[in-house]
Amino acid sequence: MHIVAIAWLYVISMMAITEKSFTAGVLTFVFFGVAPTALLFWLAGTKRRHAAKKKIDAVPAASNEQVHRPDGSDTRANQ
Repeated sequence: MHIVAIAWLYVISMMAITEKSFTAGVLTFVFFGVAPTALLFWLAGTKRRHAAKKKIDAVPAASNEQVHRPDGSDTRANQ
């Protein structure tokens, strides 16, 4: 999927270069290149985001034990 996105951005950048004005070229690149590519990657990552959220929600909280969090903010239940 990455190679398709790179190829698409290349084609759109060539289209943007041939525009008559700088503003038209930037708008072409943003609206025909960057925005659709960002939407594609956002939609493709939806399943992964949902799986990560379910994994986080599935971890039971310890009552008196120390909770280890992946971001390094380890806390105790009574704090």
